[in-house]
Amino acid sequence: MKTYLAKPGEIKGRVLLFDAAEMPLGRLAVRVANALRGKDLPTYTPHVDTGAQVIVVNAADSVLTGKKNEQKIYQDFSGYRGGQKEYTAATIREKNPERLVRDAVWGMMPHGRLGRAQFKKLRVYAGPEHPHAGLKPEKVEA
Repeated sequence: MKTYLAKPGEIKGRVLLFDAAEMPLGRLAVRVANALRGKDLPTYTPHVDTGAQVIVVNAADSVLTGKKNEQKIYQDFSGYRGGQKEYTAATIREKNPERLVRDAVWGMMPHGRLGRAQFKKLRVYAGPEHPHAGLKPEKVEA
């Protein structure tokens, strides 16, 4: 029996919709990263982009368990001396709640050329509305 390897022309594009409301951030990030990479399909091939386009809504309502809201630190660096700034997860949630989901998913993706290409298919929105209704996304249940 031969092993099936997907070819780039054989892959059908899927669009998935994840609702982050009341969902732990880490569990959401694992499911989104697996969908972006195509690991949720039996046709997964490590060196081919078999993943789906993913839309995440209600990113502002995702949950951090324990004391992570006050203790988890996000860092920004301008490139200049003294240009490193640190923010708590609560501060990031107020300013840019999409970043919480985006950073969590990026940490679970491979950091090479293929992983960067797959990560570009992620769209994150703080509220319930998104402009991709024309793509007819499949809602993924938690």
